[in-house]
Amino acid sequence: MHIRRLGQSMQVSAIGLGCMGMSQGYGPNPGSREDMVDVIRSAVDVGVTFLDTAEVYYGPYVNEELVGEAIGPIRDQVQLATKFGWDIQDGKSVGLNSRPEHIKKVADACLQRLGVETIDLFYQHRVDPKVPIEDVAGTIGELVQAGKVKHFGLSEVGADTLRKAHATYPVTAVQSEYSLWTRDPEPEILPTCAELGIGFVPFSPLGRGFLTGALDSSASFSQGDMRATIPRFQAENLSANQSLVNHVRDLADGKGATPAQVALAWLLAQAPWIAPIPGTRKLSRLQENAGATEIGLSADERADLDALAARVGVAGDRYSEAHMKLVGH
Repeated sequence: MHIRRLGQSMQVSAIGLGCMGMSQGYGPNPGSREDMVDVIRSAVDVGVTFLDTAEVYYGPYVNEELVGEAIGPIRDQVQLATKFGWDIQDGKSVGLNSRPEHIKKVADACLQRLGVETIDLFYQHRVDPKVPIEDVAGTIGELVQAGKVKHFGLSEVGADTLRKAHATYPVTAVQSEYSLWTRDPEPEILPTCAELGIGFVPFSPLGRGFLTGALDSSASFSQGDMRATIPRFQAENLSANQSLVNHVRDLADGKGATPAQVALAWLLAQAPWIAPIPGTRKLSRLQENAGATEIGLSADERADLDALAARVGVAGDRYSEAHMKLVGH
């Protein structure tokens, strides 16, 4: 597995592992908790050592506890990212909260659930408009000084806020949705990251499963599957978007690869400071995703994929209207 650098000093595997789906988001898990522990531990065997979770993921807190159990015997082999920023009361998220005292409280709770002494990368999950980003960045600086956090990250942030945060305390990585059919970071965020020397971590790099080629307009989503509420996954939009994934599949077939591997290889080719974190609940998919680092794309193939979304169009928003209001601040 290739190694990439985020920010000035954080070294991570080129392909990471988003752990959220092991606990929530995509309907009932076909595997047991023990199976998920095995998948996380097996990730290290294929070189996937960059793990991503968050306090709010299912329950909340359940996903962090799962990851904490899994990494017990492999802590020194992984880089661990988690997130703060939600106001969680009586087991439910009731809004945003990035007040400094709350961030410190969450950091201590995350350390306990994960069973670690230090969080490698601590993201603000969503920007809290009620708290100046300079206060957030300063608080992370204090946590770094205390040895509880190593690196500062921001998720779904806007370019102006990113600049303000970075001027207060260095931002190591920005995490946002980015894939062949979600190109939102390209106009402002990616150029800002390049200018400031900040890494970029795409979540949902396989379009929540669409870019694997496993979904079509007949797909149905069970209760608890977040895709049932996302406009892009409505039947008419899945049908309209099919030509995009068909194009990726044709390219993959010519390379003896899978559509998922081509989609990830395209992301890796965008910049050496990009490290996508596809999620999976299956060891076979984990191995498939790791293999993307061996897929080469020619300049012509890259240019073709760069223009694909604009050429064929993408139908449907990536989030509900309410959720979209939380991004890009």
